[in-house]
Amino acid sequence: MIPLPNISIGAAIKAGIFLFAAFSLALLVRDRNHWKSEAGIRQQQLAQTKAAFDQTVAGYRAAAAQARASDAANAARVKTEQAAINERTADEYQTRIAAARADAQRLRHDATAATDSGVGGRAPVPSLPASTGGAAQSAGEDGLPDTDKLIATEQAIQLDELIKWVRAQSAVDPNTVAPAEAGASGQECAIEVAATPAEMPACAGTTVRANVH
Repeated sequence: MIPLPNISIGAAIKAGIFLFAAFSLALLVRDRNHWKSEAGIRQQQLAQTKAAFDQTVAGYRAAAAQARASDAANAARVKTEQAAINERTADEYQTRIAAARADAQRLRHDATAATDSGVGGRAPVPSLPASTGGAAQSAGEDGLPDTDKLIATEQAIQLDELIKWVRAQSAVDPNTVAPAEAGASGQECAIEVAATPAEMPACAGTTVRANVH
């Protein structure tokens, strides 16, 4: 028989404790490395998610800023066009009124000169062209005094210019783009950003345009 080494019980216990401690330490090291690797993966995924969300928010903010700039430019355009219509209408009105009054003054002068020369008769105040409507034409056909005829002519001119002004103002398009062509709205984009922060929504890069009311 092979003789067994003479090992005391205390030494055996110490050896067992040492082996158990070494095995436990190996397990701890392995678990630490595993969780450290998992933490690194999770941290990387979190960083990617945050970067995608930040890109989404930046895209939406850029689209909103571009929409505000477009709306401001469109509002300025509408204001400029309306101001030009106002100025043009006022100029045409003043020009036509001055011409009508000058014609009335000339006809009164001719009538006075004709009366003084013995020819007699009265020349009617000229009415507006047919485009101004029947109100001006009736001024020279109803036997009104010259002063009343001039007032009627001026009122016909005023009405005609008002009609043209309304038509010109209504022809100004207050919209930047038709709603059907505007794509996803800002509200839809905001909902999509909140729902899918890790992905760039399709509307983030779309220019959001609104109507000017």
